[in-house]
Amino acid sequence: MRRYLRTGQRQLLQSPSSDVPMKDEIRLNLTENENQIRTAFGYSTDLVIRKVKFGAYIDTKLLIVHIDGLVNNNGISESVIKPITLLSDWPPLTDPAPAQIFAQLKNRLITNSELTEVGRIEDLLSEVCFGNTAILVEGHNVALIADLKGWKERNIEASTTEPALHGPKESFVETMRTNTSMIRRHIRDPRLRIEERTIGAIGRTSIAIVYISGIARDSIVQEVRNRIDRISIDSIQSSGMLEEFIEDSPFSLFPTIARTERVDRTLSTLLEGRIVIMTEGTPFSLIVPCNIFMFISSPDDYYENSLIGSLLRFLRIFLFLISLMLPGMYVAATAFHPEMIPTPLALAIAAQREGLPFPALFEALLLAISFEALQEASIRAPLVFSATVSILGILVLGQITVQAGLVSPFMVIVIAITGIASMALPSFSMSISIRVLRFALLILGGILGLYGVIWGMAALLIHTATLRSFGVPYSEPIMPLGISGLGDSQVRISQWLKRKRPTLVSGINKTRQAAGQKPSPPTPEEKKASAKEEES
Repeated sequence: MRRYLRTGQRQLLQSPSSDVPMKDEIRLNLTENENQIRTAFGYSTDLVIRKVKFGAYIDTKLLIVHIDGLVNNNGISESVIKPITLLSDWPPLTDPAPAQIFAQLKNRLITNSELTEVGRIEDLLSEVCFGNTAILVEGHNVALIADLKGWKERNIEASTTEPALHGPKESFVETMRTNTSMIRRHIRDPRLRIEERTIGAIGRTSIAIVYISGIARDSIVQEVRNRIDRISIDSIQSSGMLEEFIEDSPFSLFPTIARTERVDRTLSTLLEGRIVIMTEGTPFSLIVPCNIFMFISSPDDYYENSLIGSLLRFLRIFLFLISLMLPGMYVAATAFHPEMIPTPLALAIAAQREGLPFPALFEALLLAISFEALQEASIRAPLVFSATVSILGILVLGQITVQAGLVSPFMVIVIAITGIASMALPSFSMSISIRVLRFALLILGGILGLYGVIWGMAALLIHTATLRSFGVPYSEPIMPLGISGLGDSQVRISQWLKRKRPTLVSGINKTRQAAGQKPSPPTPEEKKASAKEEES
């Protein structure tokens, strides 16, 4: 299972300050090997080392090493200990050599499906840390490694961060092998590639690069490998940490790597030619390369009629712009361009603002910051306090601030609409980026009026046009224009129209389905042929 171990993962065991010569070969003496292993682990209480005899008639001893909690105890008992200790088909006078005993263990007795050999203490310790079981034979300097991992994991449940009304309900869990098996279960093709890497000198976190050979572009796959291989760190605890090491523009507020915990979304991106990066210990996988429209689409778009899906996507784009521009536009219009507002509405706003102590910009900032604080508190507060936070937010933002004469009711409405619009975005990463950029446009609108909002939007457009996600333009398929990708950007065309994969992402195999699959009622000729078949 550990076929892609990197050199950097063993830095801790190879450090000069270690009291144990970790680069040594495995000794012939079991006691010396046991002392080395115990010393390397600092006599940790979860380290299990057991000595057993090889059968009933032979005095040769074996050493079984594993970490409690990382292995399947029943598997060790049934696959290792029982076959070894109950061996009785060698007569008492037989005195086999250690190499013969080792060969018997590997080829006949140990019933586990995956067995490997290691010859150094360093490799043995690494395998034990990964949850494997090591078996050493007295008088033999090679250890047998059995893959008997087994730890408790969370059940497969519906996604809580990407809810959908229709479609599959399964989402990823924290165990990477379970996640890759879910992908294998849906894509039953040998071209599905799963390449593993190990990152971290101490944590040694497993990373999986998942793609479909021939569909994914080879140059992008190689770029993913290169960026992951050059990471040198103690440990990677989550996919978010990994994302910071491999993204194209670390100082941009726009996310250039998509995250998902939904299996169906992962499968669809793999079939487009994109690459999925999975991390042990986190249910969120990373999707590269991505574009800005991936953060606006929802899984429900693909389980509804294409017209409904397109309308919902247009609605999200509109809410995207509302969340970004509405406060700045309102402050700019009321403070600098009141002639742009219809007269009855302008008079109503002026009447509400009469007697307020703050200018429109400060009023909007006060309410926007209060709303962000309420939203953050509702996420971070314990569940038992969520109702209290909601009640306080309604009272503070709604009634008390207006009654106290600090803000106008119309400003409360504007900030509330803005907050609702930001919550309608399916991606939290994009939503929080828009929330930050909203303040920039608000300040520009409060200082420079509509000119500031227009210049700010122009700067954002230029910035998004220059962004890249693993070399692919962030604004594709709009800039540059890609006809094959337009059907899944601002709109969602019918499935039978999606003949080609995105040009800039896919590899050699760019055709996803045959032409001429538009559903239609049978023609008169087909009806006649069907009737003849029924008569015959």
